[in-house]
Amino acid sequence: MPAYQAPLRDFDFVLHELIKVQDIIPTLPGYEEATQDIFRSYLEAAAQFCESELAPLNRQGDEEGCHYDSSTKSVTTPPGFKEAYQQYCELGFPALDCDPAYGGQGMPKALSFPIMEMQCSSNVAWSMYPGLSHGAYSAIHAHGTEAQKATYLPKLVDGSWTGTMCLTEPHCGTDLGLLKTRAEPNGDGSYSITGTKIFISAGEHDMSDNIIHLVLARLPDSPKDVKGISLFIVPKFHEDGSRNPVACGSLEHKMGIKANATAVINLDGAKGYLIGEVNKGLSCMFTMMNAARLGCGMQGLGIGEASFQGALAYARERLQMRSLSGDKCPDKPADPIIVHPDVRRMLLTQKAYTEAGRALTSLLALQLDIEDKHPDADARQDAADLVALLTPVAKAFMTDNGYEAANLGMQVFGGHGYIREWGMEQLVRDCRISQIYEGTNGIQAIDLLGRKVLMDQGQKLRKFTKQIHKFCQANEGNDKLADYVAPLAKLLKDVGEVTMGIGMAGMQNRDEAGAAATDYLRLIGHLSYAWLWAQMAEVAHSKLGGGEDGFYQAKILTGRFYMAKLFPEVHSLLAKLKAGAKPLMELQDEHFAF
Repeated sequence: MPAYQAPLRDFDFVLHELIKVQDIIPTLPGYEEATQDIFRSYLEAAAQFCESELAPLNRQGDEEGCHYDSSTKSVTTPPGFKEAYQQYCELGFPALDCDPAYGGQGMPKALSFPIMEMQCSSNVAWSMYPGLSHGAYSAIHAHGTEAQKATYLPKLVDGSWTGTMCLTEPHCGTDLGLLKTRAEPNGDGSYSITGTKIFISAGEHDMSDNIIHLVLARLPDSPKDVKGISLFIVPKFHEDGSRNPVACGSLEHKMGIKANATAVINLDGAKGYLIGEVNKGLSCMFTMMNAARLGCGMQGLGIGEASFQGALAYARERLQMRSLSGDKCPDKPADPIIVHPDVRRMLLTQKAYTEAGRALTSLLALQLDIEDKHPDADARQDAADLVALLTPVAKAFMTDNGYEAANLGMQVFGGHGYIREWGMEQLVRDCRISQIYEGTNGIQAIDLLGRKVLMDQGQKLRKFTKQIHKFCQANEGNDKLADYVAPLAKLLKDVGEVTMGIGMAGMQNRDEAGAAATDYLRLIGHLSYAWLWAQMAEVAHSKLGGGEDGFYQAKILTGRFYMAKLFPEVHSLLAKLKAGAKPLMELQDEHFAF
């Protein structure tokens, strides 16, 4: 497996040429110092850390995994993981986009997202330890009391404490209304938490001094559904250093991300502290869950980039057969496989999906910064609506595409891709979970169609499509963008019609929305990527002749490939959406066995 190299030139293109963060970020209150030079220095430092420290640990971590000691109920991470985390903290990365009031550096998410991608590319299992901690920070910062913030945030910000998200139980995953973990008032403002949580990423480890669990539980007199769930802070150690009765019962034996400790967490009367209001725990947890969903999308993106880099290097070196159009390397016994059309199909699919995903995540990061800092309330609301609409797309579309990219990378290697030593099959295994956790991609699709589109009669969707319509109008007649404008305009019309059709059918039979959701999300994913590729092509054409023609020509031609070879999937998606729910629902349950 070739050494990972952070795509710094493409980060620079997306951030400063496509979405132009340097024109927006420094104008937002608190981000005045986040200049283009600051972005570059942070990204270069993160690239050096990921390339030299994290990437070399990736395969070893997969081979070694985490070790559970049943006598002490403790977990040891693979060699080098703890040391890398200590260096990460010393470099100040946990504090990067955190509140300066609690020791943070106050940098924008538009800067932290590319760094997250680099971590996912170089070592996704390691990246989850600080990633979950940042989610805990976000939830406490948004919903905690002043005393809770003062107690927990400085330690999460400096990295000496880490955090988790404890939702899932053996009998309930998506349906959290079935949760059984109990919270009994202690009479002193604290609660006694009892129950078992499973699949807890980074649930127990040796990398930090303390672990702060955010736990969903139900009070005795609370409703027995999702309206009766509260959120609690449950530390592994109390402030006085004594141990709280919350412990790791075992580690899961997994297909991938083996170097991340996916734990069974047993709470046996553990002391916890309510965060937010009673019975409002799910809304508080969504602060963390939405961040985790974007993080999952970043995992698909990062692994797709790593797989592309490995496949590209191999395709340039591996000699097999001669080009169908004539020898390309007559001085060698065969041509490198990159000359073969089918290999190029695989490489270009990886490249097109990865570069569009990078543009999407950077756009969403910028919107999060605008939502948080912009002085104008309407601008904040528009940004919040775009993030809400596209978060399920980022999670599901990007992880589906990331998994496809990982599989294509393994395919480029042929038989060697199936062998562990090359590292490509690890990327496939590591990526597979991203389509499942933090709400399966099917759940993301239902969230997009049901909650983000139909529930508000398409208001968020219309805001988004108006931006695309405006772009198409502005570039009508632009020959350089002809490959984009007409297909985009046609898809906008189709999306409007199919959305209305699903909404009308769903009023008669709610299964219609459920049957349409997955294909609908993928349709909106292609709409988003095509719009971003059109903008990237526009920028690239404007830059030709400036000394980097190779880079910009590659952008133009990759976008052209996307529109010619990947975007046409929308036609089959539209056909499937128009077929409705009947082909899915008319087969009787007992007939599945025949």
